[in-house]
Amino acid sequence: MMALPCTQSIRRALTVALCLVLTACGSNALAPSWQSDAKGASDRAVQAYFEGDQRVEQAEFTRARQELARTGDVSQMARLELLRCAAQVASLVITPCAAFQVLAQDATSEERAYSRYLEGKALPSDLPLLPAAQRDVAAVLPSQATTVLRGIDPLSAMVAAGVVFTRGGASPELVALAVDTASKQGWSRPLLAWLGVQRTLAEGAGRTTEAQRVQRRIDLVAPKSSVEPR
Repeated sequence: MMALPCTQSIRRALTVALCLVLTACGSNALAPSWQSDAKGASDRAVQAYFEGDQRVEQAEFTRARQELARTGDVSQMARLELLRCAAQVASLVITPCAAFQVLAQDATSEERAYSRYLEGKALPSDLPLLPAAQRDVAAVLPSQATTVLRGIDPLSAMVAAGVVFTRGGASPELVALAVDTASKQGWSRPLLAWLGVQRTLAEGAGRTTEAQRVQRRIDLVAPKSSVEPR
C-alpha cells in the first residue's frame, strides 16, 4: 500500500505519480474502507483545488485526514500532506510544506526527499528516492526539462514544471507547456498562475501584443474562478 511509485495514471496517482494516492498496490485482498474513502476524498480535494473551489477542497482534505487518522499511520498522513503541497507547487504557490514538516521526523527518507524536491532543494542523494517522472526531470538541466515533461502525465508535468520554476529555470517553452497542460485539463487555478508568468515574460521582452493576448485569456478564465491571476 502506497509504495513510492506504483502507477502513472492521472486518476490513480493524483500525487505526481508518487502514489501519494491511497491504493492497495500489488494486493489482491479487499482493501479496507478507509483506503478507498481517503483516496476518493484526496482525489476530490486536489481536483477542487485546481478548479479554485476552496470550500470543497477544505472539506475533502479534512475528510481524507479523518480517514487516515483512524490508522495512526504517520507515513500515510505525511503523503497526504505532500499531495496537497504538490498541488500547490503545480499552481506556483511556492511555500514550505509546513503540514508535512510537523510529521517529518517520523516520515520515510523517500517522503523527506520528495519534500525537499518540492521546495526546489533536492540533494543529489535524493534523486534515487524520487518517483520516476520527477527523477527524470531532476536529473536534467532546467533548459532540458521541457522535453522530459512532454513524456509524462499531466499532473506530474505540472508539479515538475513548478519545481523547475522554483529553481529559476522556467523557459518560455516550459511555461507554454504548463499553460497548455492546465488549459487542456480545465485546471483554472494553475492555468491562471502560469498565464501570469507568461504575461510577465512577454512584458519583460517588450512583446506587447503577446502580453495583451495572454491578458485576454486571463480575463476569460478569472471571472469563472475564485482564483486571482498572479
